[in-house]
Amino acid sequence: MTQTLSADSSVGAWLDDPTGGPILRDLLAQAGQSADVLRPVRKLAIKRLVKLSKGQFPPELIDELVRRVAAGEVPVATGAADATAAAAAETTAEPVATRPDAVERPEWVERVSTGRFTGKTVIVTGAGSGIGRATASRVAREGGRVIAVDISQERLDEFAAEHAGADIVPVVANITDDDAIAGILAAAGDQIDALANVAGIMDDMTPVHEVSDAVWKRVFAINVDGTMKLMRAVVPGMLARQYGAIVNVASEAALRGSAAGVAYTASKHAVVGLTKSSAYMYGPSGIRVNAVAPGPTITNIEATFASPLGAERVRAGMALLPDAVEADALAASITFLLSDDGVNVNGQVLASDGGWSVA
Repeated sequence: MTQTLSADSSVGAWLDDPTGGPILRDLLAQAGQSADVLRPVRKLAIKRLVKLSKGQFPPELIDELVRRVAAGEVPVATGAADATAAAAAETTAEPVATRPDAVERPEWVERVSTGRFTGKTVIVTGAGSGIGRATASRVAREGGRVIAVDISQERLDEFAAEHAGADIVPVVANITDDDAIAGILAAAGDQIDALANVAGIMDDMTPVHEVSDAVWKRVFAINVDGTMKLMRAVVPGMLARQYGAIVNVASEAALRGSAAGVAYTASKHAVVGLTKSSAYMYGPSGIRVNAVAPGPTITNIEATFASPLGAERVRAGMALLPDAVEADALAASITFLLSDDGVNVNGQVLASDGGWSVA
């Protein structure tokens, strides 16, 4: 099925198109890459690669792709190979019109709820990048006062510059440090309505017999201790007002054993324990505590494999991994629970994972 490709067409639509596919693959081949590198972003509009690629896909390159596909400039060598493959596929594949993926799915578009956080102060950790940044951005654009916490001054400055005019208080802090926690509270002031514990780090995919003390302690210090310390710090003020919402970012690794190494998996299970215990303790006092378990998400957290066994087992467990989403899709889930829209939700672990957890 031939369609008109544009910058708004998905990466998958480009790869599957008889003209766009060869052109895009040829471009990747010139950079020493294959189309496999784009698998996690198949659902995203190809123009999103400009931001995600950090300079490797400049806007001019997207414009050139659109121009070439409009002109039908299929590379000779690649085009011939694709034509052969397409001819072979026609004899075995079911008709395009009957395939469930024959029609391109519409891209999800964020819809900001103006005023949803007006008058509220929300602390967001990890606000300099990834899910934390998307969450802080969503709260700010919906009228909230954001205490944007990150360990990187540069990332916070960049974030604040992107939201000129919004009520953003950047705080450079290491959430494992008690003095830094005190500084976050001082920046927030007397009223803290919500907390999004997003900051976290991945482990090195080692199983228990190979995990080092250094990896174990660092992962737990940030993922568990930092989360606990901020919860402990904000709850007294919420108790005094009989109002508050806390969302902890867990992970698919909090729901299964196949998504990471032992340190990260155990730390995210601990985050769920913090969430459920606190939800039970403080629910009658008007404080809601929930967790979100992201599936594959495009962030700046990169996985490293320090163990052959860990690499083999984790990669096998990811056989049914759904396509990755951008961080703003996770921010939609998190801000729902942070806002008054989540009024009747407490003690839950929301798997925001594209259905991975039911596979």
